[in-house]
Amino acid sequence: MASSTSSDLKLELMTTGEKSGTWGSITNTNLQILEQAASGYLSLAVGSGDVALALTQYATSNGKNLYYKLTGTLTANRTVTMPDSAERVFIIEDATSRSSSQYTLTVKTVSGTGVTVPIGAKMVLYSDGSNISSGPITKGYHTATGAYTAVASDQIFANTTSSAFTITLPASPSTGDEVTIIDARGTFATNNLTVDRNGQPINTGTSNLTLSTNGQAITLVYVDSTRGWAYKTNTA
Repeated sequence: MASSTSSDLKLELMTTGEKSGTWGSITNTNLQILEQAASGYLSLAVGSGDVALALTQYATSNGKNLYYKLTGTLTANRTVTMPDSAERVFIIEDATSRSSSQYTLTVKTVSGTGVTVPIGAKMVLYSDGSNISSGPITKGYHTATGAYTAVASDQIFANTTSSAFTITLPASPSTGDEVTIIDARGTFATNNLTVDRNGQPINTGTSNLTLSTNGQAITLVYVDSTRGWAYKTNTA
């Protein structure tokens, strides 16, 4: 009987009595693949284009690492794609520079929708072989000085020193999604910040939110389509 392939890491599974004289090299390769999955680190440049990761049969490959640090300057929306049909747990760190705050970074399988990585976040991701979902997130902070559309788990230093502007909440939020907005320079009273509800209520209301107190910091959490976004914290 010929060797078979493990479903997730594509290890070579040998049967008794085969591969005479090559057991050592095959076993060493399998151990290297396991080591890569347990502790492998890859700095992955995504600035110039989308990246498709590979799960190469019987070999180490870039889709088998534990930790991925995403780097580069985004000049468009970027996607990192994992192959289908493999269950994996891995960690993503966003270390990109986004020349336009509107550019998104998505990690997905070939057939799935995946997850959007907040700016500066570190995330534990799980692929069930058809789609990718997220576990705990270590949130990153970033600065907005002009119009910006938030994503779930964003923590935003809003700098209205030069002029007032608008931060738009996510368009299709899920229950428990959070967005934090902080007055970075104590200028909200002079140049107000508008929070656009993007079609969802804010505390059941149908008006956008205006932040006009210097030093104000708020965290909004999405409840449901009736309550919409609710205050988790609101300090000044």
